[in-house]
Amino acid sequence: MTDQTKDRVVIFDTTLRDGEQSPGATMTHAEKLEIASMLDEMGVDIIEAGFPIASEGDFRAVSEIAKQSKDATICGLARANLKDIDRCWDAVKHANSPRIHTFIGTSPLHRAIPNLDMDQMAERIHETVTHARNLCDNVQWSPMDATRTEWDYLKRVVEIAIKAGATTINIPDTVGYTAPVESADLIRRLINEVPGADEIVFATHCHNDLGMATANALAAVAGGARQIECTINGLGERAGNTALEEVVMALKVRGDIMPYETGIDTRKIMNISRRVAAVSGFAVQYNKAIVGKNAFAHESGIHQDGMLKNAETFEIMRPEDVGLAATNIVMGKHSGRAALRAKLHDLGYDLADNQLGDVFVRFKELADRKKEVYDEDLIALVNAGLDDESDRLQIKHLQVICGTDGPQKATLTMVIDGAEQSTEATGDGPVDATFNAVKALFPHEARLQLYQVAAVTEGTDAQATVSVRMEEDGRIVTGQSADTDTVVASARAYVHALNRLLVRREKTGADKREVSYKDVS
Repeated sequence: MTDQTKDRVVIFDTTLRDGEQSPGATMTHAEKLEIASMLDEMGVDIIEAGFPIASEGDFRAVSEIAKQSKDATICGLARANLKDIDRCWDAVKHANSPRIHTFIGTSPLHRAIPNLDMDQMAERIHETVTHARNLCDNVQWSPMDATRTEWDYLKRVVEIAIKAGATTINIPDTVGYTAPVESADLIRRLINEVPGADEIVFATHCHNDLGMATANALAAVAGGARQIECTINGLGERAGNTALEEVVMALKVRGDIMPYETGIDTRKIMNISRRVAAVSGFAVQYNKAIVGKNAFAHESGIHQDGMLKNAETFEIMRPEDVGLAATNIVMGKHSGRAALRAKLHDLGYDLADNQLGDVFVRFKELADRKKEVYDEDLIALVNAGLDDESDRLQIKHLQVICGTDGPQKATLTMVIDGAEQSTEATGDGPVDATFNAVKALFPHEARLQLYQVAAVTEGTDAQATVSVRMEEDGRIVTGQSADTDTVVASARAYVHALNRLLVRREKTGADKREVSYKDVS
């Protein structure tokens, strides 16, 4: 490697692939394109856009992301078989800079799944990496569950992949099993002992099952890895993946001991974090590093006193470094369209005129009900209004009767495919009654997996952001809405999820994942 390569750490974002595979985090086609564009603009080097063989929907998303990409390399994932690799290439070949990422599980547990012995798997690796390289000159190969693979066998297959033409070797800690000292040592030994290792890039892909994903990724860099695979907000299966914002800011803040740089515009971190949280339905925990609501909050008297005297006493980075507005200017009912546009721009949102008009109308409605409209309120309004799939089902009128004496009753009028329908329903509380009313007007078999309420700001007039997750025949969708009335927000989130479910139904299950090891051949 050149000295320049050693100083530069490549950021490989897999929010749209590994992150989107997290149960309930499935995004719509339009949302995938939007997130990909935001990743490209913030300087992500490589975007793993999806798993093209998984479904027609995944293929179409990867293909269109490849066509719209400007600077980022667009990567697709493929299992170790020729059909997967061909499908992957068909999707990514439209990019200015395409990459094929192919993988196979090499640990004893994973070798048992396709029932391959060591020699058979080695032959499979040589065949598939060679095939991928004949299609594309940028090929990444991963030995899945590498951290639980026997050392001698890991060395053997890494050498095979390099000789077959892989330009990047990714070492995945697939189940979050390793520790930082092991992560660094594993990369270091591979570079030192595998022939040809000094001519390619080593990558690290860590999961957070033991809470060490960020530490393991940074340790791997110390060991010689020059690509980090990560996701926005640490989204991903089980406990998630290495969080992009954490590794990027760690490298930026602690450049004294980690002298590496990335190409990420860190000022765009907060905006994409909020958007990913909104479209995935996975709220960011308050104490999440870098992007959590409390990441730059100070309540302790000692901390507040220190901050007033010198912000550096208790802050190792500035809020504006990650795109958090330094001031939280309050908007009100007298604020105009131009002020709203300027404020949203400061928050990272540049809306088209029709989108701004829609947000402005809802902003005025909110300002009439809520004396002070804060940044968080505006973000909730934008996120609740950017999805355009809520067309077949719409809530027109909702009135709820509740109290200690009961019964809790909801009177609901909905527009369903253009026709108004009304009903009344009771339930165990106002939200249950409302959901029962929706189901009476629009019968369905979808199961509510998650119902989550969070206050956007403080005070009794605060907006509530409600997220719901629903499942029907293996299809998982999320819905989100915000309102000062928690029941209204709940109803809209529920209907939002149903609208997304209708879109999935119309695709006749195209987005339902059906890939498995049985297909590896």
